[in-house]
Amino acid sequence: MTPSPISLSSSGTTYAAAISGPHHCSLFDTTTATATSFNLRLCGLRREAFAFTTLRHRSKHNHPIHRTHFSAISAALSDNDTAPKSFDYDLLIIGAGVGGHGAALHAVEKGLKTAIVEGDVVGGTCVNRGCVPSKALLAVSGRMRELRNHHHLKSLGLQVSNAGYDRQAVADHANNLASKIRGNLTSSMKALGVDILTGFGTILGPQKVKVGSSNNVVTAKDIIIATGSVPFVPKGIEVDGKTVITSDHALKLETVPDWIAIVGSGYIGLEFSDVYTALGSEVTFVEALDQLMPGFDPEISKLAQRVLINPRNIDYHTGVFASKITPARDGKPVMIELIDAKTKEQKDTLEVDAALIATGRAPFTQGLGLENIDVATQRGFVPVDERMRVIDANGNLVPHLYCIGDANGKMMLAHAASSQGISVVEQVTGRDHVLNHLSIPAACFTHPEISMVGLTEPQAREKGEKEGFDVSVAKTSFKANTKALAENEAEGLAKLIYRPDNGEILGVHIFGLHAADLIHEASNAIALGTRIQDIKFAVHAHPTLSEVLDELFKSAQVKA
Repeated sequence: MTPSPISLSSSGTTYAAAISGPHHCSLFDTTTATATSFNLRLCGLRREAFAFTTLRHRSKHNHPIHRTHFSAISAALSDNDTAPKSFDYDLLIIGAGVGGHGAALHAVEKGLKTAIVEGDVVGGTCVNRGCVPSKALLAVSGRMRELRNHHHLKSLGLQVSNAGYDRQAVADHANNLASKIRGNLTSSMKALGVDILTGFGTILGPQKVKVGSSNNVVTAKDIIIATGSVPFVPKGIEVDGKTVITSDHALKLETVPDWIAIVGSGYIGLEFSDVYTALGSEVTFVEALDQLMPGFDPEISKLAQRVLINPRNIDYHTGVFASKITPARDGKPVMIELIDAKTKEQKDTLEVDAALIATGRAPFTQGLGLENIDVATQRGFVPVDERMRVIDANGNLVPHLYCIGDANGKMMLAHAASSQGISVVEQVTGRDHVLNHLSIPAACFTHPEISMVGLTEPQAREKGEKEGFDVSVAKTSFKANTKALAENEAEGLAKLIYRPDNGEILGVHIFGLHAADLIHEASNAIALGTRIQDIKFAVHAHPTLSEVLDELFKSAQVKA
């Protein structure tokens, strides 16, 4: 149930307690596989989710567990404080979102008998209420912008008139995509030997989980919590699902309001502003901090505001809280009361057609039975160490229990959850692995896109001051890139933050055409520890957008 934030993940700022996103391609061939397949991760989803392969891989331990067996287990496990001597599964995962799915499939590759527990629908937030349907809506908004930008089309020698859209068809496109990916995810796990157990998972004690409301109990040598998150709604805001909505409701696109207020200007708010303005809405941002897009590198935020906010039908209020929001009723519009974020004094009242609450996400960890193993959440998050091992109320590790994704709060992104799940599987199969979260990229799928990996410039300079090293910055413009000029999409900037003494890459931030795709060269370099003086020799095809990164690395001045 974990989201992508990148897309539709928490901004980590306005109101939410959320914390502020590596894809890889691996070729595997096992004696129990009938085909060899590339396991591509797309938005944290494996290639199998898109039905690109006919792979049929069964764990050597795979034996379906039936409901009658559950009852027998339940009767045998009356003492929940005692760990079982034998197990139904090698690995049990609570939550079938992107994180749980990634962990389950990697576990099967490693030969583990695996089950996944899902109380809602397979795919979690990302597939059903997050990155997947939002990308469908953003694909539409991107096309609409192109078709309605007559100046841009004229510069390419094109003429288009009367571009319009069918709201229900757009909504159906998003819903159909989510349904397709959800079905493919389910089929891929079943085909690969993962048992899908339907019901909410509750931890009863060491290595024991109750599935559903009955007395069905499953035991596993290792357990992963991957329950994801839900939209965070601050106090004083009344959500009716019609005129005051969260991202869950907005993705259904039941209406396109004339004027919508978006509370929060992080990833979620920015992406929906792109959708709504492209479809004809007027947007007003309400942001608690003193500047829009506070989670981004300040220089990138400034440029993005000039391109994504100022020319569009968007206004904003910064430094204010929405202290009370009342849905439209009895002929009255949605009422939003604004107070000063510092003084809490009344500032203004907005009357709009709708309000989208984009204040981040909160971990979904209630009802997990964590009290049965003496684990206390912190602002709802499950405390873990750098290896995703759960920590109890006394600061001790809980044996054989892990937590990944939004539920642990380390990085609320779908692909981060998947990477954490893979890291856990590596550990339980005997290979120590610690994930470098600074190598995990994030992206905002506006038009143009924003992407980032590692530290912002202020964060890097603060780190340099504490640890005693200098920080340098290099920049390149999309206006110097042939491919961007050919597309007439040259508005953009790439920024490299690095150590000039040894060439270590501290952070890369990109704003421009296909920024979300370009960032991975930088994220992989950070993950592999590649230094700038080495990556300078990499060859990039010409003319491609990848040369933006080529020029960026070549412009850095490294002393080593």
